[in-house]
Amino acid sequence: MSSKFKSINLLTVVLDMGEPRPVGRLAYIGREIIFEYDPGFPVDKLNISPFKLRPPLGSSIIKGPERIFEGLHGVFNDSLPDGWGRLLMDRKLRDIGIRPSQLTPLDRLAWIGSKGMGALLYRPEHLELTKSDPQEWIDLDEVAAASRVVLEDRPEAVFDYLLQVGGSPQGARPKALIGLAQDGSSIVHGKDNLPDRYEHWLVKFGSQFDIPESGLIEQAYADMAREAGVAMPESKILPSHQGPGYFAVKRFDREGNRRIHMHTACGLLHADFRLPSIGYEELLKATQALTRHQLDVEQMFIRMVFNVYAHNRDDHTKNHGFLMDNNGEWRLSPAYDVTFSDGPGGEHTLDIAGEGKNPGLKDIQKVGLSIGLSNATITECVDRVRVAVNKWSEFAERNGIPKKLAEKFTSAFS
Repeated sequence: MSSKFKSINLLTVVLDMGEPRPVGRLAYIGREIIFEYDPGFPVDKLNISPFKLRPPLGSSIIKGPERIFEGLHGVFNDSLPDGWGRLLMDRKLRDIGIRPSQLTPLDRLAWIGSKGMGALLYRPEHLELTKSDPQEWIDLDEVAAASRVVLEDRPEAVFDYLLQVGGSPQGARPKALIGLAQDGSSIVHGKDNLPDRYEHWLVKFGSQFDIPESGLIEQAYADMAREAGVAMPESKILPSHQGPGYFAVKRFDREGNRRIHMHTACGLLHADFRLPSIGYEELLKATQALTRHQLDVEQMFIRMVFNVYAHNRDDHTKNHGFLMDNNGEWRLSPAYDVTFSDGPGGEHTLDIAGEGKNPGLKDIQKVGLSIGLSNATITECVDRVRVAVNKWSEFAERNGIPKKLAEKFTSAFS
């Protein structure tokens, strides 16, 4: 163990949705992670993970899962980055002489501290890993160039800068959390509390495998999804001096500077997003049980239909989320990470009535009927999606995608 690094074995979890309150404590004991609610936390009203974070009868201790999330409870695993964020974390550790394997999940949560997505905070923070103070203004071209440096594994990588602008974003593509002026005139770091007239946004940059137009494609998909009836957050292309621009989306885990608790289907159901563990039928039934809102169930259904017809097969459990309000009521979050994708092995990560490779109308109907939707509702959803997807060329042209490139997508649409 590095002499500069002291592992944290006890963390306090805080829920901050305007008024911070202790939720409970996480402990790392004998390579096992356990959680205990704070006696004053109203768990019956504000359960941050209703399906998996309930104390067993006769005990106040909740053990983490044995085979997934490195033993961490799903709701807390949601706070940790994967892909790009994990890459930055691990390279920063090596840069300061610490092996990533030395860290426990609690150490990583302490590193996230108060900078994560959603409304959960972790105390105490690892001060030696969070002490860097970034400059106030940022340049998106500079962030994009720095991310390419990291992905290409060149030695001049600016880890501290990228960690600060990136926070803890999920997913494989480089991202930055920013504060965007309401008039779009300037950008600052996306810290906890933004100045007046700034809003919390997330910006995506291309990976080494992406084409330059990847941001334009995601924006065109967002427009097409809205046309299809999918609830999408506000999004736009931010200009670049070095390419066609960067896809940016307004964060829905923030309302002004107030945090909103967010939970992915992955963490909610303990359904590892890396494995095809559930299908859309299970996801829809979980939506039904959690939100108790028929409109949310129909919204999740239309997202499934859109993903089928628009060939978005990277539709794993971490790409579906839920939001909890101050009264403990849950609703489906807006859709995110909606774009063209072939998926693992060319299949949907979430199957449609058992079919992942070539799902069709019969599979869609089977899922809809299994959750109690009427034939009329199913037909209406399918028709609306088909009309929107048939307008792909219009959305592509509107967003500046070259015609020949846009035409390559059409053949993959169902």
